Amino acid sequence: MGDSKDLLILASASTARAELLRGAGLAFDTRPSDVDEDELKTAMKAEGAEATAGALAELKARHVAKQAPGSLVIGADQLLDCNGDWFDKARDRGDATNQLRFLRGQDHRLFTSVCVVQDDACLWRFTGAPRLKMRDFSDSFIASYLDSAADEAFGCVGAYRLEGLGAQLFDEIEGDYFTILGLPLLPLLEFLRNRGIVAS
Repeated sequence: MGDSKDLLILASASTARAELLRGAGLAFDTRPSDVDEDELKTAMKAEGAEATAGALAELKARHVAKQAPGSLVIGADQLLDCNGDWFDKARDRGDATNQLRFLRGQDHRLFTSVCVVQDDACLWRFTGAPRLKMRDFSDSFIASYLDSAADEAFGCVGAYRLEGLGAQLFDEIEGDYFTILGLPLLPLLEFLRNRGIVAS
């Protein structure tokens, strides 16, 4: 990928997203975007989680694309919606405990959006919405889970990583595994194949 026009950039600080792209054999740069997510979430609350996740993914990609002419910039965002309540990444143990108490025994959706921007054009976008149901665990289980998961529970919405100990929290899962982890990888790879960036 010597040409700047073929350069892929991931506009995210997420290690999980970078690992998914790397695992799929993609060469890319990482340039986290510096956008005010809270302001946009507040402004778009009435439009719903799906629209907001899509807008955030595009906003991140556009922000980085301005600094990288000709590059294909991948923006992504994920919002956890439980009956109209939205959750941000758990900041600390207390926040993680409160999120798990709220979510236990309930369904929630992970609205996960990805888009690709080149210069000032959004070339492609996709949103997946896996459904997950947490089992009705006890407060003592929450405490032991957080003891074991440690930092794994922080920095992610819902205080879980499905690829780790977070799997113990769930009764049912419906939807694409990669999308749950934070990136609709298979649709993205199809787009990149159609662009000739990934071998078909």
